[in-house]
Amino acid sequence: MKVSVDRDVCYGSGDCAHRVPSVFALADSGYGTVLPGQEDRGDEPQVREAADWCPSQAIVIAE
Repeated sequence: MKVSVDRDVCYGSGDCAHRVPSVFALADSGYGTVLPGQEDRGDEPQVREAADWCPSQAIVIAE
């Protein structure tokens, strides 16, 4: 499953980067991003939890 961050919705809380730093980071723009090469980790429980707890609901998990 693919994971991404919708930049139109993200407001840069950084919660994703704190929860799963191996998958997410804060970009120079101050918004959440998926680290290169980590896009296929959407089926992992920690990533799903980060999506559930994202305050702006900007994390998208899709097949």
